[in-house]
Amino acid sequence: MKILFYDTKSYDKLSFQKGLPDFPQIEIDYLEPDLGPRTAALAKGFDAVCAFVSSNVGSETLRILHEEGVGLVLLRCAGFNNVDLEAARQHGITVMRVPGYSPEAVAEHAIALALACNRRLYKSYNKVRENDFSLSGLIGSNFYQKTAGIIGTGKIGAAMCRICNGFGMKVIAYDVYRNESLNGFVKYVSLDELLEQSDLISLHCPLMDNTYHMINIDTIKKMKDGVIFVNTSRGALVKTDDLIEGIRLHKFAGVGLDVYEEETPNVFEDRSDEILEHSVTARLLSFPNVMITSHQGFFTKEALAAITETTLRNALDFQQGKSSLNEVK
Repeated sequence: MKILFYDTKSYDKLSFQKGLPDFPQIEIDYLEPDLGPRTAALAKGFDAVCAFVSSNVGSETLRILHEEGVGLVLLRCAGFNNVDLEAARQHGITVMRVPGYSPEAVAEHAIALALACNRRLYKSYNKVRENDFSLSGLIGSNFYQKTAGIIGTGKIGAAMCRICNGFGMKVIAYDVYRNESLNGFVKYVSLDELLEQSDLISLHCPLMDNTYHMINIDTIKKMKDGVIFVNTSRGALVKTDDLIEGIRLHKFAGVGLDVYEEETPNVFEDRSDEILEHSVTARLLSFPNVMITSHQGFFTKEALAAITETTLRNALDFQQGKSSLNEVK
């Protein structure tokens, strides 16, 4: 099987090349450009393409892939809202993803953001670099015996629940489906109850029609004053203009974001001063109690190895005609 790998970063190539010897049936060519209508025709002669959550796998892209003989789209990520699944079905293209890869990696990054916001680590770091060792503006709060509200208790959310429990926090959660592995130390409540009771709120749910902009000015106003808010899931779970309004209303002690609505592979690259001036992400960065990282929650050696293994296994299963739970239908 020949795979064309789009949006290749150095760490992607290193990880997949390391994993390929275990899959001698598979060959990979690597491209720097991302997958989209303008680049889809480059897949002529390949059996499959490998894409990321930022790739444009819409109807036009899929039409071109079909015309070029591609029968498989391999997503090296869990999210698939960037794929037109109906168009994929119409063209007979199978879509497969990586539903879980080191959930602890993302959960650990979420708690790192929460701790950094709570203890003002970014501000402290910059003060000390300027030889200012004063404690002014650095006061935080104990997480111990506070309430952590986890929205979404899949693999990553469950890992976050366990971490918060280890901190001695009371853990409450909201999810459509209950995770039985959390019985005994997590109490499921309504979304409104979670918003009203939590000192720390962390999002760990997929982006779907019913979760789009679930954090908006109405839900923000239901939160405690001085709450720590963290999002390591998908940017569009949060209506950014409303988040900014909530920050201006002094609703948050701190906001930690690893994802954002304007997210692209290079969100600020080659953008004019005028565009940046009106960018909501740039506006968020202007607030002293907001910490933003570059979608690095998944970025550990263990997670990259798991992504490689599952993606290549997906390709092999497809080639051998095996059914897989990783197929997106």
